[in-house]
Amino acid sequence: MSFSPRPHTLSDFDFALPEHLIAQHPAAERSASRLLDGRQSPPVDRVFKELPDLLHEGDLLVFNDTKVVKARVFGEKASGGKLELLIERVLEGNEVVAHMKVSKKPLPGAKIHLHGGLDKGGFDATLLGRWPDESGPLFRFALQGAHNATPWDLMEQFGHLPLPPYIARNQNSDEDPDEAEDTERYQTVFASHPGAVAAPTAALHFDQGVLDALKERGVETASVTLHVGAGTFQPVKVENIAEHQMHSEWYNIPLGTLAALERCRQRRGRIIAVGTTSVRTLESWARTGQISGDTNIFITPGFEFRVVDCLITNFHLPKSTLMMLVSALAGYKHVMELYQHAVQNEYRFFSYGDSMLLERKR
Repeated sequence: MSFSPRPHTLSDFDFALPEHLIAQHPAAERSASRLLDGRQSPPVDRVFKELPDLLHEGDLLVFNDTKVVKARVFGEKASGGKLELLIERVLEGNEVVAHMKVSKKPLPGAKIHLHGGLDKGGFDATLLGRWPDESGPLFRFALQGAHNATPWDLMEQFGHLPLPPYIARNQNSDEDPDEAEDTERYQTVFASHPGAVAAPTAALHFDQGVLDALKERGVETASVTLHVGAGTFQPVKVENIAEHQMHSEWYNIPLGTLAALERCRQRRGRIIAVGTTSVRTLESWARTGQISGDTNIFITPGFEFRVVDCLITNFHLPKSTLMMLVSALAGYKHVMELYQHAVQNEYRFFSYGDSMLLERKR
């Protein structure tokens, strides 16, 4: 008699997390955060700066070099009602696509005033409609700033880093005591391509000391770009996870990285993705052959990995698509045991939290 495992449901990816384990600030030093070596059972408690000692000469680390932009801007409607935009994507002609948080949505054609509006030193935005179609979840705006400022200029001047909802901050005020720390630390040391509204958090643990030690050990590094969207924080609302509609994000793989991947395979090294965004980028390319474009790949247990051998990742939200991805890679039962260990040993969770090293289950 053949046995088919029960398909996973949303509840399978739930776990109890004490609130005090949700990291509100980064570790004092990037590489001083903890690293749970989950390649075996039981796992081994380590410190992140030990990572180079766990890798082999000839391995390849693949980073996501996206840069978080100051995409959260505050303003008001012509009526005076407060609103918040989270700019997800910059289009041509000073147009942007954004999430809008407001009590009553304005109609297409309405003008809103950001940071006081153009007349008071800020900028204006005209609502053009929904995106990507008339029933889409996002909104398309045309921005108007002084001196022909681009959307990138306006975000840099007036915006705030779009920190995740579980990190408590007072951004809509003139006094945010954490802004300087967040500006430096909610960004990787190799961030170079602006466009993300969330950091690829597994890469936040790398500092120059760790990068130098990796090079000395003979570990090669390469990068991809995936502009992380706000959809990464969207909760899954259906118990049957096959019904979940994954958000779409733009990615690019440079030709130099394709060459590095091929060299690694030729020498039988391991391809180690730094973060779930690197996994999604590499496995999207493996399936489509496209080195650039949009992906809404949804990785759940049963997924057949074609590129990634190991993963460095942070600890994710219960019931999230990221929990499903790491379970697909390292095995559902094993991952849930690792999370239980992390809670019991008071690891710090989510974006500013600790990390773990996983190996693909064969």
